[in-house]
Amino acid sequence: MLEKIFAEMASEYKSGVFESQQTYYFSLAETKKTVVCTSSDCQVSSGRTVQSADCVCKTSPEVFIKIWNDGYRPGMKDFLSGAIKSNNPGALQLFLQGFGKN
Repeated sequence: MLEKIFAEMASEYKSGVFESQQTYYFSLAETKKTVVCTSSDCQVSSGRTVQSADCVCKTSPEVFIKIWNDGYRPGMKDFLSGAIKSNNPGALQLFLQGFGKN
């Protein structure tokens, strides 16, 4: 399921959401992906392809799928409990907007 989500990201991307390039690194158990978003497109790569991402997100595949497919929007509880770990939660909201998932 995760591979399918990441494979389809580029085709679901909404240009114009990002004003400048943002780099995201997702660590979802065994699945590791880097997503680079610009004002016009996004590129998905396997693994960690950047030294320092603008936003790092670590969570379980189940939580990520729930957010992506089911419209679940995490709250403070998810971050405080450690279900989702991120250095930039606000950037995660922008990421979802970039794919029409607000």
